[in-house]
This record gives sequence, C-alpha cells and structure tokens, in this order.
Amino acid sequence: MKVSGFTFCRNVVRYDYPIIQSIQSILPIVDEFIVNVGRCEDGTLELVQSIGDPKIRIIHSVWDEALRTGGLIYSQQTNIALAACTGDWAFYLQADEVIHEEDLPHILKVMQDNLDKTTVLGLLFRYLHFVGDYWSINPWHYHRAVRVIRNNRELESCGDAVGFSRMADGKYLQSGPSHWLASSNARVFHYGWVKNQQTMLAKRREQLRVYYGDQPSEAQTKMLMLEELDLENYRILKDFRGAHPKVMQSRVENAARLAPRRNRWLNWRFYREVARRGFRG
Repeated sequence: MKVSGFTFCRNVVRYDYPIIQSIQSILPIVDEFIVNVGRCEDGTLELVQSIGDPKIRIIHSVWDEALRTGGLIYSQQTNIALAACTGDWAFYLQADEVIHEEDLPHILKVMQDNLDKTTVLGLLFRYLHFVGDYWSINPWHYHRAVRVIRNNRELESCGDAVGFSRMADGKYLQSGPSHWLASSNARVFHYGWVKNQQTMLAKRREQLRVYYGDQPSEAQTKMLMLEELDLENYRILKDFRGAHPKVMQSRVENAARLAPRRNRWLNWRFYREVARRGFRG
C-alpha cells in the first residue's frame, strides 16, 4: 500500500499558517507528500523547503486571479496537487489542519483494511475547530469531512475544497451511499482561526475576495472596513482540555488565551445560540 499526502499553499507566512506542523503531522505514514506552492513573495516556498524531508515533492502553480467566486480557486489548486499523487490513497490536509500522532495508527489500519474494498472511496475525519486560541472550540462548525480518498483518478476536490466528489456525475461523497465512506477513527485539529487578530482580519479580507470577488455584500463590505476582527461568540465556545498534537507544542506553549471566559452554561448567549443552531457539543 502506498499513501500520498497532498496540499496547496500560498502566502502561508503572511497569514501565519502552521503548514510545517501540518505536513510533519502525517509524514510518518505517507510515502510522498505533494505540496503545490502558488507563486507569492512572502517566503512560503522557502518555508516548505526548510522542512528538508525527501518525501516532500514541491510543484509550482500560478493562481488564476480571475477565479474569484465561491472559493473555487481552492479546489482547483487542490486538484493540481492531487493529480501529482501516485499512491493508492491520497491524504489531503489544508495548511491549517494538523493530525494528532495518536491517531496515525488508526488511520493507517483503516486504509489497509479498506485497500481492496473498492466501493470505499474515502475516509471521514472528525473536526475540532479552534477559534481565537488553542483552548476554545466552535462546536457549530462542520463536524466531519473527507480527508483521505482512493486515488483512482475518478474523484476530485470540489467547491471551496472542503470535500470531494465523483468526476463522472459530480456526486458529493458525503451525500452518497454510506458504503462510499469509512470512519478514520481520527481527528483533524483545525487552527485556521487561531492567529493574532490583525493577521486574522487580513486573512478574512483575502478570503472574501476569493469567495465574492469585487461584489461583496453590504455586511461583507463592513467587515472589510474593520480594524479588528470581532469574535462575538468567543465567550460561549467550548473549552478544550485535551492534548494538542506534539508538532504544535511550541506554538501552544508560546500562546495565550484570547480573553477570560466564564462557564458558558452560565451565559444566556449560549442558550440563544443553541436555540438558533442546536446543541452541537
């Protein structure tokens, strides 16, 4: 069994993505790791090169600046990396996603167990979305996503690269029959919202341009004009008391909580959010 890791990246230094930790988190179980580096001038290429692992293969791309709708540039860049994968399985991580070392044996076993079960097209992962700091989880973000797919040249990243679909009919894997997917018994630690607030605001501005181009809504236009990002739900987020992946140890040790937070069960805003969106943990 051969396993390919793959990702895409651009401006990861400017927006403080933990891409080194992301790549390193699955290097022990992949045979190659394809990194599609988009042209930029913030040192992203040099940062990826600094990992210095022979499993890493860097390819280069130039982003289509005209493709600014629905985040489609993300799936396009993901598929460029996927096309270079040569493994039986392709393990996708975005530049702000990290896998816990305790979960690697589980993932490897599930891939091996399903290698010859060709109806299994992908593996589902459980998500932990950290917001503001390393001790706060947003339970209302999506809970699961496919991060390992069978590399049969019949699947592709779709939409804004959150998931995958079949090329033949565009059927989204998570909307298909249950036998298409197996549980990885593993977690994705998503750190995309853990940055200093100015960096987070700059990242959000760039994302709005990728999703909406030059026609943002009125609310989005107001966000573009903010001087600091307002994480209004921070005080009702779920506390995280577990252990982060070891590759994240330095980042976690050098970080601080965004703000004090009392028990969310004593905050009326928590119940308002539960009424709006349901209890998700």
